[in-house]
Amino acid sequence: MASARRTFDFVVAANRLPVDRVVDDDGTTRWQASPGGLVTAMDSVMQGRRAAWVGWAGVPDEDVRPFDRDGVRLHPVVLTAEEIQDYYEGFSNETLWPLYHDVIVPPRYRRRWWAAYREVNARFAECVAQVAARGAVVWIHDYQLQLVPSMLRELRPDLRIGWFNHIPFPPVELFGQLPWRDSVLRGLLGADFLGFQRRNDAANFARACQQLLGAHTSGDVVSWVGDEDEPGSGERRVRMAAVPISIDFTTVDELARTPGVRRRAQEIRASLGNPRTVLLGIDRLDYTKGIRHRLRAISEMFADGDIATPEVTLLQVATPSRERVSAYRELRSQVDGQVGRINGDHSTIGASAVHYLHHSYPKEEMAALFLAADVLLVTPLRDGMNLVAKEYVASRWDGGGALVLSEFTGAAHELTQAFQCNPHDIVGLKQTIVAAMSEDAASRRKRMLGMRRRVRTHDVHAWARRYLAALEAAPDKPDRG
Repeated sequence: MASARRTFDFVVAANRLPVDRVVDDDGTTRWQASPGGLVTAMDSVMQGRRAAWVGWAGVPDEDVRPFDRDGVRLHPVVLTAEEIQDYYEGFSNETLWPLYHDVIVPPRYRRRWWAAYREVNARFAECVAQVAARGAVVWIHDYQLQLVPSMLRELRPDLRIGWFNHIPFPPVELFGQLPWRDSVLRGLLGADFLGFQRRNDAANFARACQQLLGAHTSGDVVSWVGDEDEPGSGERRVRMAAVPISIDFTTVDELARTPGVRRRAQEIRASLGNPRTVLLGIDRLDYTKGIRHRLRAISEMFADGDIATPEVTLLQVATPSRERVSAYRELRSQVDGQVGRINGDHSTIGASAVHYLHHSYPKEEMAALFLAADVLLVTPLRDGMNLVAKEYVASRWDGGGALVLSEFTGAAHELTQAFQCNPHDIVGLKQTIVAAMSEDAASRRKRMLGMRRRVRTHDVHAWARRYLAALEAAPDKPDRG
């Protein structure tokens, strides 16, 4: 007789599993931990629990069997190449991503993409329902899986279901453009608790439920009578709140203090010609990150004589991203052109105005870059949080460095001592960069130490504990004691 399926008391569902497949030179296949804040956050939460993680393994059309890694059961969800194109590249990244980021580029609406999104979300819900023990806690992540809460609620009403949005949630005036807006809201209302990065995001969701579904909100609780036409759609009371994500401060801080990283930071400055000021940008190559606005400001600063080589240089790291999506290919072409024009106009022999690197780097190199930089430029047009800003702060154990931070990031609500800016205001952005470069060392150190205290206290482990306490108590608030 076949053995009973293993079930788990704690289940995480995300678009991707927390591992990447690696093929070694000898042809051996192995799985290694994926980079990123979510994996780090969940690692500490899942240890010591009967835990499982449901997600795509990153390989199209391949049925990877469930396997154990570091005490956690990984359950791959099979996606076809066509589903990846329609559900992920299409609906998730050409419809939802631009819509949720202030329509910086126009969203594209395709019925075929929506059908694939529903199908994949249903598959995730079915997989979670199969692996979750009775009364289990389920934590669903991000905009790719917004229909899973209600689908899972219908399959398993015994579960405690939470969802967390890692990106902004748009105002109803923008969200209302989505042809399937009501279905997305109903999908999210299947959860017991909805976590957002900022209070404004939670408020935007509440207003959308009020205006589009006719739901009632009282404080941070949405009450909805349900939809007669939706099977399994009963009355719901769902709590929503801002629970901003963070980083593993101790790990980043300890890495930045290692002799190897400190030596590498000195090597980086030497390779740049030991300029007086190193400006640094580290971003995923995405139109939301404000890279073009930043480069325009830097170009004008060189032209106006505010900065000059070899005393000042910009090191811009742009990690490759979604290169099969047309808007991202166009962005890369535009950034390449901007960098070329700046260097052509303002570089001198042996001293480049901008050093541009289109690569991803391991965490050790990132820590060295943070230590080498005098000023980090974080200038997104819209960002749910921006963990790079927090990683920079955690890396600066020496109290040095300055952070220029867009007011349109979630991090700006926490890192109030940063040099905050509006990246759309090029004149203001230039002035902010100059202020960050010219402030005296004692004042900069005071700012940095204040930000370090904030990130140390509100680290990723505190974030996870706070979220799970809210989920356990929902729709009530958790006991602060």
